[in-house]
Amino acid sequence: MERQLNLLTKRTILHCDMNGYFASVELLDHPELINEPMAVAGNPNNRHGIILAKNEIAKKYGIVTAETIMSAMRKCPDLKLVEPHHEKYKQYSDYINEIYLRYTDMVEPFSIDESWLDVTHSKKLYGNGTDIANEIRRTVKSELGLTLSAGVSYNKIFAKMGSEYRKPDATTIISENNYKTIIWPMNIEKMFYVGAKTAEKLRNIGINNIGELALCNRDFLQEYLGKAGPELIKYANGEDESPVSLYSNREKIKSVGNGITFAQNLKTREEILKAVTGLSDLVAFRLRRYGMKCSGVKVEIKNPYFKTISRQRKLDNGINTAQSIKRIAMDIIDATEYNLGNDKYEPIRLISITGIGLKDEKTNEQLSFFTQSIKETEREEAIERAMDEIREKYGKESIKFAQLI
Repeated sequence: MERQLNLLTKRTILHCDMNGYFASVELLDHPELINEPMAVAGNPNNRHGIILAKNEIAKKYGIVTAETIMSAMRKCPDLKLVEPHHEKYKQYSDYINEIYLRYTDMVEPFSIDESWLDVTHSKKLYGNGTDIANEIRRTVKSELGLTLSAGVSYNKIFAKMGSEYRKPDATTIISENNYKTIIWPMNIEKMFYVGAKTAEKLRNIGINNIGELALCNRDFLQEYLGKAGPELIKYANGEDESPVSLYSNREKIKSVGNGITFAQNLKTREEILKAVTGLSDLVAFRLRRYGMKCSGVKVEIKNPYFKTISRQRKLDNGINTAQSIKRIAMDIIDATEYNLGNDKYEPIRLISITGIGLKDEKTNEQLSFFTQSIKETEREEAIERAMDEIREKYGKESIKFAQLI
């Protein structure tokens, strides 16, 4: 075991995280706002919607991602708002990863604005991990006008936490020699993969910081949290072994789906709608994570006697929001023989929803006359991308649709 850890610690992993990404990209087209408090918002024209991103100046006013525009304006009446351009964010994300690929082919995007890099075998050419991180930061700034923060470590977890440690435009090294000084005193919520719900459970048993998690008994925490317990202890002790994937290994998936077998049969439209909302949210979240849209929706239904029906609908345009997928899935279910009328249905034991006919979300499309309005589609997508950010930071259960509460 000791020999294995010694081999692992020879790795040099970077995690590069763009600073205020959406806002920074928008400032490239709005240089007049560089010294102003500024935010990217879902619908800045009528001041309805939520804050998707903000610059450092706006952050000093206490403005946070996902708060309402009205709330942000109360904190900072001079706040300048710009509308989002998600196709531009994806384009710059490609540019940024192209820069990373100059230093290593082991580049694993984690989201649109952050990636892991394994530079272990690049050090002979470009210097140590800190040298490479600083050179990448300088290159991105000079070529694209954007800044990033980088974490340098011997595993992915600590590299990710290093990029969060000092912002903006900084490099943080977390090594075998200093991780107990830097990582262990952090509040338990700062531990990667610890969401709000897990943090509350850990605090309930007296684990308030990462050091206390690292020293916890693994058998006890497995009994308390399940298999995630020992994993979290490993991460807190720097024992993450997960590799950084090759950039070329990103496979273009053909479909994204989720299904669930229910403990009790669903018999009313309200019960079915609640289930479909949750499944659509999962499918849409994964589509956006992959940078994809689906051009069709497939629904499978199984009754208690294992009879299965499958229906699908092709779409004129790609979608990747839970609201759009939910509407289509419910239309499909309502059109089946399971619909008895008066909000009553034949018993349903399983529902599966799949996005099919996947395409890159940057693909240009022409809306048909019957398609949902562009503004409504953009509003829904902006809201759900803000939900993605909240989940990335605070855990998957931190925010959900009201129908699921």
